[in-house]
Amino acid sequence: MTITITVFERSPDKGQGLARDMRVRWAIEEVGQPYDIRLVSFKAMKEPAHLALHPFGQIPTYEEGDLALFESGAIVFHIAEHHAGLLPHDANARARAITWMFAAVGTMEMPIYERQVAMFAEGNKSWSAERMPLVDDRIRDRLGELSTRLGGTEWLDGAFSAGDLMMVHVLLRLRASGILDEYPNLAAYVARGEARPAYKRAFAAQLAVFAAVSDRH
Repeated sequence: MTITITVFERSPDKGQGLARDMRVRWAIEEVGQPYDIRLVSFKAMKEPAHLALHPFGQIPTYEEGDLALFESGAIVFHIAEHHAGLLPHDANARARAITWMFAAVGTMEMPIYERQVAMFAEGNKSWSAERMPLVDDRIRDRLGELSTRLGGTEWLDGAFSAGDLMMVHVLLRLRASGILDEYPNLAAYVARGEARPAYKRAFAAQLAVFAAVSDRH
């Protein structure tokens, strides 16, 4: 049964690979499975057919046979559980990798996403200029803690895992801000993730969708 995932018809990031479907593409590429995509417009995301797959009207979704999933973290976890390559065999190491997956989408992504909201949805508010330094400080607190934990190691806990995949993609959302560059070991960590062949294949596929849709318009 071929995997099908939904992706933005016209990605807001203009093909930079920041949308959450990129995590799913990357995970599928890491485990070497074929997959199809279904393009979804912003209008279609709020229509009954898509809401039946994702009750919050977002992307990505994942379909395989009679299984339908939503939430990128849950999808990546499912892929990692059913295909070798993203979770260690040792039970304790496996549990730690899963912990890092939760840390990525919970502890790390929350303040980073808050920054995006502050910039794009609240940037015209009178209090925005005062709020942004506070948001950035919260991000720096988390980055400092993560930087200390990573230290000089290549990945978060031994070999590359789904925890690293999720963490690298979350951190990529900070690229344009310049904040990540304040932590050289984290910037290098993200660069190692981007250098993986599976990431490159996923990025090229995501960029090709944006380019094709742009050509039609």
